Amino acid sequence: MTSIDIPGYRPGTWVLDPAHSEVTFSVRHMMISKVRGTFGVKSATLVAPENPLEAQVEASVDVTSIDTKDEGRDTHLRSADFFDTENFPSMEFVSTGARVQDGEFFVDGDLSIRGVTKPVSFAFEFGGFGTDPWGNYKAGASAVTTINREDFGLTWNAALETGGVLVGKDVTINLELQGHLQDA
Repeated sequence: MTSIDIPGYRPGTWVLDPAHSEVTFSVRHMMISKVRGTFGVKSATLVAPENPLEAQVEASVDVTSIDTKDEGRDTHLRSADFFDTENFPSMEFVSTGARVQDGEFFVDGDLSIRGVTKPVSFAFEFGGFGTDPWGNYKAGASAVTTINREDFGLTWNAALETGGVLVGKDVTINLELQGHLQDA
């Protein structure tokens, strides 16, 4: 597919609204449950040409802002055992393309965590478009991907007496996004 029609789509530069957006994640803990957390979004920009499949996205997430509702765990996650936020305070995403596959919209790109860059694909779901009471044209979307944390150098773990490990390898990243059209 070389183009896609998205009702309400307008070309231009879209800027993320951090007050109405969030990056969350979940990872298996002790092989029996999941731990969830959030990161603060530093910035995200979408340069949208006439054809949405040619759009370019750049985003930066503040890894130092990690919040799992447990300060001890958050401190450990910021340490060199995991994100090493002293040396790598952010994670970055730069798109390499967009596509429609089996009726679903994907944004492919390079994700950089802890100095390691790997290709990922986010499955996107458009929430819609609309004008707020102050005349700003807004867009909303959700996106999800799953990565293997060990591919990015996040390899710390602990063996459990009952078998298995403390932290799972697969991490699901969820995005809830809202942005506004900066210019057209």
